[in-house]
Amino acid sequence: MLSKFKGCLLGAAIGDALGMPHESGAPNIKKMKYGYRRAYKGHPNETLAPGQYTDDTQLMLLSGTLLADGKFTEDRYATALRELFDRDALRFPDASISAFCEQSHKENTQKKGVKSTTAGCLPAAIPFALAFPEMSEACERAVRACNVTHTHPAAHAAVSTLVTLLHHTLHETPDPVRRALVKAQAEDEVLGGKIHKALTLEQEGIETETALLKIGHDVTVFQTLPIAFFLISRYNHPADLLTVSANTGGNSDTIALICGAYLGAAKGVNALPDDLLADLEDRQRIELLGQRLHSICSRRMEST
Repeated sequence: MLSKFKGCLLGAAIGDALGMPHESGAPNIKKMKYGYRRAYKGHPNETLAPGQYTDDTQLMLLSGTLLADGKFTEDRYATALRELFDRDALRFPDASISAFCEQSHKENTQKKGVKSTTAGCLPAAIPFALAFPEMSEACERAVRACNVTHTHPAAHAAVSTLVTLLHHTLHETPDPVRRALVKAQAEDEVLGGKIHKALTLEQEGIETETALLKIGHDVTVFQTLPIAFFLISRYNHPADLLTVSANTGGNSDTIALICGAYLGAAKGVNALPDDLLADLEDRQRIELLGQRLHSICSRRMEST
């Protein structure tokens, strides 16, 4: 189980770093290359070196560290997020998170989140799937954290769906993808319908390039999460899943982050390519965080 906890966080960060240079671009499936790359000149991520991650992993580490320290509250998360933003430390941040931080800064007070469906709400939810052995509590706490920046019900549904997927994957429940689909359908009819369509297209054997056109790959949870479900169901080999998801273009960093988190949760850290692990920014810090969250989850399981 410890290997899966570490793998979930490391896989997410690897996916994010692989998808970083392709974020906001066109799909690159036919010409994709394996491994980390630098973003093109003029890209918002051009200052990042190969193997560095984006704001997605920053948010995952922020919420995860607060949870591991036993200090997570929505107010502390909001304050820490705003401090990162004020220091201009967030890397190409999600527009809704930027809007929340800017408004909080202008009025010098903690404001409500934005009624938005952008997928920037998803990365911070990942550690909740690790820290809480009871899935309903993990979902509830993750949604409360999401509400700091994203108040739209579809964003909350997406967070619950991702937590459900990772929770059942980590704990080796049969058919975690199907269980996450059921959760999405119960939480938001539109999101559930789009994930169902994505899984149906995968079962029909549609080509990945065509799936990207039919499902989409933009920054909304209505496209980011369904295309991630398609890819998770399509590609079993770790290098294939990581490489293809990173080359989807559009919201490639978040799409690949979700796929990497699932991969690590399903197969453990040893399934992640050694060269990608070796060149990943903050590898030891991320691995330690996975160990700390595993300890917290184990203690909670023992106390029930």
